[in-house]
Amino acid sequence: MRNRALLRVLPFALFMGFIGIEEGARFLRDQGLIDFTDLDLLYLYPIKAGLVGLALILLAKNYGEIRLRDFARVGHTAISVVSGLVIFVLWIKMDWGFATLGNPQGFTPNVIDDDSMRLFMITTRMAGAVLVVPVMEELFWRSFLLRYVIDSDFSKIGIGRFTWPSFLIITILFGLEHNYYLAGMMAGAVFNILLYHTRSIAQCILSHAVANLALGVYVLQSGQWRFW
Repeated sequence: MRNRALLRVLPFALFMGFIGIEEGARFLRDQGLIDFTDLDLLYLYPIKAGLVGLALILLAKNYGEIRLRDFARVGHTAISVVSGLVIFVLWIKMDWGFATLGNPQGFTPNVIDDDSMRLFMITTRMAGAVLVVPVMEELFWRSFLLRYVIDSDFSKIGIGRFTWPSFLIITILFGLEHNYYLAGMMAGAVFNILLYHTRSIAQCILSHAVANLALGVYVLQSGQWRFW
C-alpha cells in the first residue's frame, strides 16, 4: 500500500518541490542574500515540467486506474469536455480580490527578448499545463487523496466512491493549492462530481486538460498572464 501511495504522491511532490524552491529563492532575494531576476526563475519551468513528465512516463505502468478505453463512452467524454470549458469560464470570472491568495505573478514569457526562446517557453508551459499537470494532479487528488481520506488503505476503495468528508476536504485543499482559491475550490468540486458520475480518472484528466488548454489559449490571446 505504501508503494502505491508513493507512486501517486511522488510526481506531485516533485512539482510542489520546485514551487518551494522558487518561493525560497524569492525570500532569499528579498533578504538580499542572493541576486537574480524573475526571468531567471522563468527558466525553471521547462525543467520542472520535464522532470515531472518523465516521472509520470517511467511510472505509467503502475497507474492502472487511467483507462484510455473510458473515452469510448462518448457521453462521459462529452461531459468531460464541457465541464472543462465551464471551469475555464468560471475561473476567469472568479478572480475577485477577496478570493485571491498573495499576488499572482503568473508566467510572463513576453519578457524574453529572443523570439525562439520565447516560443520554446510558451510551448513548454502549454505542454506542461495540458499534458503533465492534469495527470499529476488527478493521480494525487482524485486517485490517491480522495480515497485515502476515506480509508488509509486507499487501494481497496473504488474509484469514484463518494463521502461528504472526502468531497469537502479535497475540494477545499485543491482550492488552497491555487492563488485563486475560490476558483480552485470550484474546479475541485466539479472534478470530484465528474469522477463520481464517470468513475473514471481518465475523464477527470481530460476535463482538467481541456480547462488548462482553454485557459492557456485565453492567456496568450489576452495577455492576462496572472492566470498562468
